[in-house]
Amino acid sequence: MLRRYPDAGEPLTCKPVTQGLLNHGYRVSTTRGRYFLKHHLDDATGDRATIVRQHRATQRLQSLGVPVAPPVEDTEGDTVTEIGGRCYALHPWVDGLHRAGAQLTTDQSRRLGALLGAVHTGLEQVMGAGTGLVGRSGGHRSPDPADTFALIEDLLAAARGRRPRDSFDELAEHRLLERRALLEQHADRRPPTPDIPATGWVHGDFHPLNVLYRGTDPVAILDWDRLGVQPRAEEAVRAAAIFFVQPAGKLELEKVRAYAGAYRRAAGAGAAELAAAVHRVWWERLNDFWILRWRYRLHDRRADPQFPAVSALVVWWTREYEAVREAFTG
Repeated sequence: MLRRYPDAGEPLTCKPVTQGLLNHGYRVSTTRGRYFLKHHLDDATGDRATIVRQHRATQRLQSLGVPVAPPVEDTEGDTVTEIGGRCYALHPWVDGLHRAGAQLTTDQSRRLGALLGAVHTGLEQVMGAGTGLVGRSGGHRSPDPADTFALIEDLLAAARGRRPRDSFDELAEHRLLERRALLEQHADRRPPTPDIPATGWVHGDFHPLNVLYRGTDPVAILDWDRLGVQPRAEEAVRAAAIFFVQPAGKLELEKVRAYAGAYRRAAGAGAAELAAAVHRVWWERLNDFWILRWRYRLHDRRADPQFPAVSALVVWWTREYEAVREAFTG
């Protein structure tokens, strides 16, 4: 692999990076430095053309001053290497730490919102027509509660039927019953399908494990696998719901308010756009059980530790709906 990158030096060590749910990563030390070797495994985003588009986007964003870590080019100027039908990319290693919202001050939360706004406006500049998705028509349909009720029944059967049962299964059953009742109560609040097409390029997976800090400064936004066209304000709301959720399932609304205000200013997004995004993401969360799908259908428990806070958040959010919306729009 490294022979394709003569300036990278000779390999000394190669150690797996444990964080990350979809792809594999390795910390590679050579005679000339340190690198991150990414093995693209996700079928939805792991084809060569998609990866190249991601790479070109980060190269252009870097020229605008957005903190990213574009891949290293090989002797042919390529950034993707195919071995055995799989794609790999070599990136410079960036020293830094991941910081959740609890580790951010209010001012740092404000800077985080401005950073995401800069990402969205930067992508608008660098991703022009001909890159694959701009101008795609049709709105984004919100989840149908009828489908969710059927899913809840399937997951309830799985949680109740598991042997031996543990505390997670007990919590899953409690949350599923609770969610079913909430959905019955609020089924008439399903968001309508937007009339306009989505035309905003977004990172697609903006959360604490994809932002590196050095001290108080964000130094790299990582993992652009989900780069695509989506309602941009919804990414801002989803990111806040991950960064600023507390273990008990509440959002730190003071930090959310600072983050959202900075995002609106940097992205040029109005309060109405954020209000609609808050409603759609709330509804999305009300109908979402991805962690339980992984556990009971895929037998994958890597996301289990996230479930207590994530499942509690939608209950709290429903109760504090107006306060949450005001924090994003006020």
